[in-house]
Amino acid sequence: MATESRDGCPGGASPPGPPESISAKMKGHPVRLTTDLWVSAYLTRLRLADIPVYVTAKGDATAGAVIVKCATLDGQAKAVQRSYDLMTGARVWVTLAEGPEAEVDATLRRQRDRDPDLWVIEVEDRQGRTLLDQPGLAD
Repeated sequence: MATESRDGCPGGASPPGPPESISAKMKGHPVRLTTDLWVSAYLTRLRLADIPVYVTAKGDATAGAVIVKCATLDGQAKAVQRSYDLMTGARVWVTLAEGPEAEVDATLRRQRDRDPDLWVIEVEDRQGRTLLDQPGLAD
């Protein structure tokens, strides 16, 4: 008569789990979302806040970097990108370019030429809201 473990595995064996080396490596490290999942969630948050947003350049779905451009609809814009604060190790949004929208767009074109995996998201908001300061997006 065959025996089963409490988990329902034959022979009393436990179900396989991740190897110890993988579990040990993941302890204390946040799980990273793929870029396309993060972008999808970000677009949803902006749309729920009635802030117009467009993906103007789609990069690598798994690990592409993201630049967010905010056009204030008065000829001005600001572009921010994710970076690491070397003092704290935290991920922060830093300004890449700010000023006349045409100049910001030229900077984004140069960045995109250098990195085809780059995502560019354009937000249009007169108040300059990007929601990047909110929990889940700021960190």
